[in-house]
Amino acid sequence: MEIAQEIKDLVVARLKTLPENTGISIGSMGNFSKQDLISHVEEGDEVGQKIAEVELSFLRGLKDDILYES
Repeated sequence: MEIAQEIKDLVVARLKTLPENTGISIGSMGNFSKQDLISHVEEGDEVGQKIAEVELSFLRGLKDDILYES
């Protein structure tokens, strides 16, 4: 599945807000720095697709108000 450019731009913009020393572990895919994540999203590879999927899921959760309890 190819990531649409608009989605890539959105995910990269969100990743750029992370502190520089942020690292994320993605199961068996490994550990990634902020810049690694941005590069993978821009390339649209398997790691980039997974990051985009997670970000979109998070944003949908915010929209649907399922992340906060009242």
